[in-house]
Amino acid sequence: MPGDKHCIDDLNQTELARFILDIMHRSLLHYGLWFTEVRHQMGTARALGILKTAYERSMDIQMNRLSKVFGFELKDGLPKALLEMDRGALKKLLDGFCANWLANDGVWFQAVEFKDGMNDAKRCNDSVWGQFSPLEAWSIKRFLGLPERPGLAGLKKALGFRIYAQINTQSIIEENPGRLVFQMNECRVQSARKRKNLDDYPCKSAGLVEYTYFARSIDDRIETECIGCPPDPHPEDWFCAWRFTLKP
Repeated sequence: MPGDKHCIDDLNQTELARFILDIMHRSLLHYGLWFTEVRHQMGTARALGILKTAYERSMDIQMNRLSKVFGFELKDGLPKALLEMDRGALKKLLDGFCANWLANDGVWFQAVEFKDGMNDAKRCNDSVWGQFSPLEAWSIKRFLGLPERPGLAGLKKALGFRIYAQINTQSIIEENPGRLVFQMNECRVQSARKRKNLDDYPCKSAGLVEYTYFARSIDDRIETECIGCPPDPHPEDWFCAWRFTLKP
């Protein structure tokens, strides 16, 4: 550890590389804290509008700066290497980012659990989902260009662009024009526990927050009903299932 160093120039190559990654981590924390505080001071709706401006400007600044440092070319604000990458390799990159997101979720959960117990970990987890689900819904609506109230058709489309959709197996059944059922057929977390002969992780409290807030953020007329979610019993072909109904 570089505890005996007094300035950056004292760091060796390995220490400097680790320091750069630490700066990246601090930058991510700082970015998130800015949004958290703007939301606290100004409310969610206004904070999301400000986030749109900050995100677009930040991405432009950072891509331009990194392109100069690493010597890659930009096209329409995107690294040209990504645009020219083999689609299979690009999909692997996407899968890696999504898997890392899930790993980070588990790391945080266990960090709290090991220090303060399962109850505190679940309480923090449920609260985080209450904040993340609306953000993910906002991000997907922005990415897809969905209108303010896209209905169940918009929700169905949005569910296919969640991070979970890239790492789990899911399906949607349209019961009628005003109602659809979402099933999580394979869940990476629950499947891993099943392989270890462990009981399902009781995720219902988080799921009630996660799916309700996500659907409502896609369209505030959508109501969410839990059909089943651990610790509830469930059939072999799904771990959790949710019914979404569009109210007039």
